[in-house]
Amino acid sequence: MKKILLAALFAAATFQSRAQDFQGIAVYESKTSTSDISKRMDASKDLTPEMRAMAENMMKKAFEKTFMLHFDKSTSVYKEEEKLEAPGQNPVAGRMMVSMLGGGGTFYKDVKNKTYVVDKEFMGKEFLVKDSLARLNWKMGSETKQIGGYNCFKATAVRAASKSDIRNFRPKETDKKDAKTTNLMDEIEIAENVNVTAWYTPEIPVAQGPESYWGLPGLILEVSDEKTTILCSKIVLNPKEKTAIKAPTTGKVVTQKEYDETVLKKMEELREMQGRNGGFQMRMGQ
Repeated sequence: MKKILLAALFAAATFQSRAQDFQGIAVYESKTSTSDISKRMDASKDLTPEMRAMAENMMKKAFEKTFMLHFDKSTSVYKEEEKLEAPGQNPVAGRMMVSMLGGGGTFYKDVKNKTYVVDKEFMGKEFLVKDSLARLNWKMGSETKQIGGYNCFKATAVRAASKSDIRNFRPKETDKKDAKTTNLMDEIEIAENVNVTAWYTPEIPVAQGPESYWGLPGLILEVSDEKTTILCSKIVLNPKEKTAIKAPTTGKVVTQKEYDETVLKKMEELREMQGRNGGFQMRMGQ
């Protein structure tokens, strides 16, 4: 612990001497494990090899993304790297998937005032989620490793799982003896909590990180929460061209709880619709 404090104090002193108009850019690669979904597809007799290949390609695009974090001493903007839609892709379905993957348009954090703003599009409606940043009870470790030339320290925490983030959905455990055809939505449950492991560098002493992560004495360069790993691949400090770090302003203003309730309500409607129509069924537990 003494080693961490000394590193943080030295970095902070150096940082303060050149902190006028300080800005930085960090590029992150996000990848979410899809093994649970793949196992369910393996258990289904309804998927042809062509359908499986198409589903795996869609999952790869949905669960492997690149993000940019623009940050200064107290604020940041985290946004997915913009890419042109390939011909034939459904942009509406793509935006809905991004929103349910915890993405959305622009994720703005103000660590000084402990607030965040994120714009999301869901089912054709625009929302502007405004709320307080969740404070994680970080447990600081002495373990270190190098990431991109920066000396990083390990920290762990347990956080409540977002109810509107599809990455927190888990397939329910099923008894193979009870193999049957069932509504796919009935096979899903939402995790209550997730274990988080982060690696931060005191050499960049800002309490920022990707997505909603914050609160450590240095920029978070890697974070994982059991299924998703976000790793920094590039850092540029004090770029020549400064970026305006501003909160998004478009959408119906709601709290995080109100937005989660909207998503869960729509999911329940879809579940009931599937039950009535008998669609999107999959044989489980075989």
